[in-house]
Amino acid sequence: MLGSQKASFFKPESLPGILRARGTASSPQVEGKLLDTSVLIDGRIADICEAHFLDGPLLVPQFVLHELQMIADSADSLRRQRGRRGLEVLQRIQNMQTLEVRIIEDNPNTSNEVDRKLVELALRLRARIVTNDFNLNKVASVQGISVLNVNLLANAVRPAFLPGEGMRVFILREGKEANQGVAYLEDGTMVVVDGARRLINKTVDILVTSVHQTPAGKMIFGRIDEHGDAAPNVRQAAVGGRSSRSDFSERSLD
Repeated sequence: MLGSQKASFFKPESLPGILRARGTASSPQVEGKLLDTSVLIDGRIADICEAHFLDGPLLVPQFVLHELQMIADSADSLRRQRGRRGLEVLQRIQNMQTLEVRIIEDNPNTSNEVDRKLVELALRLRARIVTNDFNLNKVASVQGISVLNVNLLANAVRPAFLPGEGMRVFILREGKEANQGVAYLEDGTMVVVDGARRLINKTVDILVTSVHQTPAGKMIFGRIDEHGDAAPNVRQAAVGGRSSRSDFSERSLD
């Protein structure tokens, strides 16, 4: 199983599914996109590649691969699961026949921090960085590096809901304010519904009253559509048990 060996004895050749001959190179000859640890653990990068919204070459530095291996060997079960998922996502991307993926040996020795190494490597190779790490995004942008942020892409393609529009949601839990219920859209967007606390674990029709943009994404506010004002144009918009997705950096868990 991936991630079963100790990080101190990490050997690239122990991961044959990842380090195939076609995916290994000492130094890329063309501009590419550097993948960081967080975007591999997050996993959505594989779906984006399958949808042909991201082309290669995709570059995975050895130090990123090593960090994934260390996380996969963690004593903490949650970190271990995330590390193994990151390795599995990388294998999935490499198995895409139309996508070029390279494991590169370049390892800047000016710092032991993975983020700093990524920034230096991006400057050296004139590559973009693909991430969903907020801090790495900021640091790289300040230094003039082009960043492809998966969270920003997700926010950009979320469906638009306008005040007065109807939707059908599953009330998952109570809200912060009295009598509020909370639901989530399939993309993780939070929907706060007035008068829905008594309807937890039920599917209800609501009318959108406002949409607020926050640093973490959009929040939708609504009220119960007691008179069926939105029918029959109500949109099936949410599912039960889905929680909001926020910026994630595995290194922030240390």
